[in-house]
Amino acid sequence: MSRPTRRTVLGAGLAAAGTGLLTACSGSTSGMDHSSGGAGTSPAADYIGPGSKEVGAAEALRGPGPDRRFKLTAVETPLDLGGGRTVRSWAYGDELPGKEVRVTAGDTLALTLANNLPVATSVHWHGLALRNDMDGVPGLTQRDIRPGGSFEYRFTVSHPGTYWFHPHSGVQQDRGLYAPLVVEDPKEPLAYDKEWVIVLDDWVDGVDGSTPDAVLAELSRGMGGMAGMDHGGSGSGSGSMEGHDMSNMSMTARKSPSPKPAGPSRMLMGAGSDLLGGDAGDVGYPHYLINGRTPDEPQTFAAKPGDRIRLRIINAGGDTAFRVALGGHRLTVTHTDGFPVEHTRADALLLGMGERLDALVTVGNGTFPLTALAEGKARTALAVLRTGGGAAPTASVRPRELDGKVVHGGLLKAAESVRLDSGRPDRTIEFRLTGSMTKYDWALNGKKYDPAQRHPVRSGERVRLSFVNDTTMWHPVHLHGHTYALADGGARKDTSIVLPGKKLDVDFDADNPGLWMVHCHNVYHAESGMMAVLGYLK
Repeated sequence: MSRPTRRTVLGAGLAAAGTGLLTACSGSTSGMDHSSGGAGTSPAADYIGPGSKEVGAAEALRGPGPDRRFKLTAVETPLDLGGGRTVRSWAYGDELPGKEVRVTAGDTLALTLANNLPVATSVHWHGLALRNDMDGVPGLTQRDIRPGGSFEYRFTVSHPGTYWFHPHSGVQQDRGLYAPLVVEDPKEPLAYDKEWVIVLDDWVDGVDGSTPDAVLAELSRGMGGMAGMDHGGSGSGSGSMEGHDMSNMSMTARKSPSPKPAGPSRMLMGAGSDLLGGDAGDVGYPHYLINGRTPDEPQTFAAKPGDRIRLRIINAGGDTAFRVALGGHRLTVTHTDGFPVEHTRADALLLGMGERLDALVTVGNGTFPLTALAEGKARTALAVLRTGGGAAPTASVRPRELDGKVVHGGLLKAAESVRLDSGRPDRTIEFRLTGSMTKYDWALNGKKYDPAQRHPVRSGERVRLSFVNDTTMWHPVHLHGHTYALADGGARKDTSIVLPGKKLDVDFDADNPGLWMVHCHNVYHAESGMMAVLGYLK
């Protein structure tokens, strides 16, 4: 069983103080610090919580459509990764990824999650602008779903696109608890013959005794006592500290090691990428997967020569960016994070954790590798596209397209139909990304996550979030409940890469009341404290 993290300890502390979760979310927060920038604070204020009438009113404006009902069970189960590798992990049912949920924009999604895990869990609907009390963040928008319990998520799905869902409970996302969510457009403008949903992942759970909680515990020790070790750089090499075994422990009590070490060291040293500005990641994963399969026994997607295929690519990884290419083909990018973009040709696509890209490709005759390079980590994931004869590609294949024109969300322009109206921001909130691998003290504005501290916004405002990366590592930042616009007509997104030493400004319209997370989507950085809350003022 996993040990408590900072988030669960904070949540328990709030409950012990007698606040009551939903009452605390929707009531007064007098006396609390509500920073709206790197140094400034706002007066104590009342916030619109998940149980507030404003949340229900915003949902009513979405015009709830017909119910689409689903049942989901979170279980501990063996998972076949292919190539003779079976691990025991947590998953939705017995599938990896979990079974796809597919609805049409305007539908009401009604999904009941039954929790058969030994610990509490939740479901966050990544990328959706949904009602706040369904966002799935324990300690902020809902109570934990306890072992043996269940919860019905019910909300209108208002915008088409490629999304996914996963827990927002500790580092559970880095197990097998994730699945794609596809929202179809009833007026789909694209013409294609088939869809291929591609879910990328980095995998550690159940391999040689490793768990994500043990990985977090090892990382949380930091590198303070490891003189002479260099984490990062611009090279392409990678190497975990094999034989350097660290004990499992809670991040809330780093100096009290657990007596039960869990697996070999997974700390990654020397992994670098020019595309990511240097340091590529913290974790050396033993496996990289496409649709739950290792390269030794990859998934095969069948089509006919000349078919036009829509690729819906989702990065569900915990600590890995992926560079994706289809051997022998160029791709036409059509969407990022669910929203259309001006069509852009690419040889390869780069996705940070949490990002999605849609692309069209007209396929040739033969057998082709779809390769996902773990950026900076010198390992790959593999799937196979077969439209004709030919030998299947091997695990070592590296399509030349990987070294061609690489496109990522920051290079794309929003389609005219989804561009924000021009306008100056009414409010700017600065989030400085802080911390280092040395101390593993990741935070926003130097402050670790505290659910009681909110950065205020008001309904109707144009809000600018200014992310300033003061660290030497890249961070994929994610905003819940909204889609923002990148500058100068850039793409509409909910997750973006912020390179080390760089600044990224994004604008959104405050039109979805409640309490919303902003955080790094590196699951280990987030759980170490790189999270904050935007709160709508009453």
